[in-house]
Amino acid sequence: MAKIDNIQFAPPSSKDGAAMWKLVNRSTLDENSAYKYIMMSSYFSKTCVVAKHENQLVGFITGFVPPEQTDTIFVWQIGVDPDFQGQGIASKLLQALLDQQKSNQIRFVEATITPSNKASQTLFKKFARKHQTDCLIQPFFTEDLFPDNSFEEELKFRIGPID
Repeated sequence: MAKIDNIQFAPPSSKDGAAMWKLVNRSTLDENSAYKYIMMSSYFSKTCVVAKHENQLVGFITGFVPPEQTDTIFVWQIGVDPDFQGQGIASKLLQALLDQQKSNQIRFVEATITPSNKASQTLFKKFARKHQTDCLIQPFFTEDLFPDNSFEEELKFRIGPID
C-alpha cells in the first residue's frame, strides 16, 4: 500500500477521463465506457473531483446536480486506486466535492448504494455523522427496474441538511 503524504484534490480536466476509466477497470466498481469519464471530466468538472499523488490519479468522485433538486449533489461513483485504499481518500474526495459546491448552496448529498456494498454504506453514514446530520436510507432502484436478475437493487442514501 502506498503511503499518502501529499494528495491534491481538484476538479478534473478532460485529460483525466482516461485515467479515471483505467482506475475503474482495476477496481470492483461498475464499469462504464471511457467516454463517460471523459464527458464527466469535461462537462461536469465542477461536480467531480480527482485525487492525485505525484501527478498520478489515485482517486475520483463523479457527480451532478439533479435539475429538479438544485440543493442536492448526487454522487454517481467514487473510486480509489487499490494501492491507496484504506487511507481516507474516499472521505476526503467526498468532503472536497462538498467544499467545491459551497457557493451553489448544496444542502444534501445523495447516492445509490447496493445492500452488499458495506464500504460505501459506511462511508456515507460516517460522512453524515461528521456533519451532524441525518442519513435517510430508502429503497430506490428496485430489482424489478433492471433488465435481468444479475443486478442488485440500489438503496438511496440522502444526507442532510448540511450547513
